Amino acid sequence: MHDYSFGNYLYEKRKQSGDSQNELGKKLGVTGKAVSKWENGSAKPKTEVLRRLAAIWGVSVDELLRLRAEERQQSVTKIVITGGPCAGKTTGMSWIQNAFTERGYIVLFVPETATELISGGVAPWTCSSNEAYQKCQIMLQLEKEKVFEYAAASMDHEKILIVCDRGLLDNKAYMTQAEFSCALNHFGANEVELRDGYDAVFHLVTAAKGAEKFYTTENNAARTETAEEAAALDDRLINAWTGHPHLRIIDNATGFEKKMKRLIGEIASFLGEPEPYEIERKFLIAYPDIRALDAMPNCEKVEIIQTYLLSGDEEEVRIRQRGSKGYYIYFETRKKTISGAKRIEIERRLTKDEYLEKLMDADPARRPIRKNRYCLSDGNQYFEIDVYPFWDDQAILEIELSDPNETIRFPKMLKVIREVTEDEAYKNASLAKIR
Repeated sequence: MHDYSFGNYLYEKRKQSGDSQNELGKKLGVTGKAVSKWENGSAKPKTEVLRRLAAIWGVSVDELLRLRAEERQQSVTKIVITGGPCAGKTTGMSWIQNAFTERGYIVLFVPETATELISGGVAPWTCSSNEAYQKCQIMLQLEKEKVFEYAAASMDHEKILIVCDRGLLDNKAYMTQAEFSCALNHFGANEVELRDGYDAVFHLVTAAKGAEKFYTTENNAARTETAEEAAALDDRLINAWTGHPHLRIIDNATGFEKKMKRLIGEIASFLGEPEPYEIERKFLIAYPDIRALDAMPNCEKVEIIQTYLLSGDEEEVRIRQRGSKGYYIYFETRKKTISGAKRIEIERRLTKDEYLEKLMDADPARRPIRKNRYCLSDGNQYFEIDVYPFWDDQAILEIELSDPNETIRFPKMLKVIREVTEDEAYKNASLAKIR
């Protein structure tokens, strides 16, 4: 849904000031794309940004807040995460959940239909033909997306992001043109409507193209392709989505972690959100004023429970419950040492039942780490304040920076004791140890 009235107001004020979208964005500390999203009604500026706008334009903050509240509508964005086999989609979903929940979104995931069907016994080799199977997949995909869109519309939340683990045009890569045309006729659909029904598409390139040594079929029971077949399929998937107004292709030119950060950056840019940072620094701070944090409109509280599981010497396994107000999501993270300082990190979402089952393997030498995380946007910088129940005089503050030389402008309400970025004693794994 779009809010054109408020967007038109911002457009007229910007034109009166003589600024381009990029020029206004620089003044506000956001991208020109963010300004564009506000003006076309698909997103709205946060209260902190409205205050800066009021100062720039010489208007009342209360007036801007009133206009925004009066015209407030729900913004639901539906995107596709696609890609070749072993491209990092599963880990990417976890990154998306973490990044955009902290940015104030309700994030809904439409699970991959092919994996569901094949795991349930419905496959190209069990149906009468590949065409019959693809029709089953399209039928289920259409209905699932309708359910998620209906659910999103029923939610009392301003920003909702629906993330589809593959979309309808993925099927085209597995069909001949004749089969695809027949499927379109069967559903009374056309390719453009199916393709452009999504707001944006983000394609992760298979590891078989540029990161061959990391290509594997072990982490997905439905995956059977060789590296050569995976590379060819990757090309077909890109071709299937080509023509979408917002298709972004994220290759393997960088390491895997940077690949994930590029994915988050592309999505953030599309949504008109501040771009994510890359360099993390950690500080020990005096215990903050919790009431003040709770009262701030630019601060969100997230409840986290992190539990370490029994594992081998070269692997660290932890599970995490994360959320607020009774809504929680669950993750498993595995960190495995390959050689020296080189480690591979794999993260995946868990169901609640899977999470509870894995709790039975909790490491008795480590206590679960409980903390309240206060995500604070201040002065165009993004801070995370972790408050632990076993400390009443200190807490941990983290910030991610785009440049190691960037000046950190700590919020005035916080008192920094010292930097502990490289101090092992303040890492969660150390804090969890029972002494």
